[in-house]
Amino acid sequence: MITKSPIEQAIDLAGSEAKLGALSGYSQVAINKAKRCGKVSPRMALAIECGLNRRITRQQLCPEIFEGLVTSESAA
Repeated sequence: MITKSPIEQAIDLAGSEAKLGALSGYSQVAINKAKRCGKVSPRMALAIECGLNRRITRQQLCPEIFEGLVTSESAA
């Protein structure tokens, strides 16, 4: 079984690369580039997390930056 990356999961939740871009304020091309290279910038991770109402988190999208970060939502 092939596991999808967090960016691919985010695309699925949004419905398409274009829809995820619209939700996060990025272009479809930027979303596709992140998917192809397998890296999401910290800024894009925050925007996607917000656009998808935390169904995919910044920690999932960009663990090298946000791993171990305690947010107010996770501390509650």
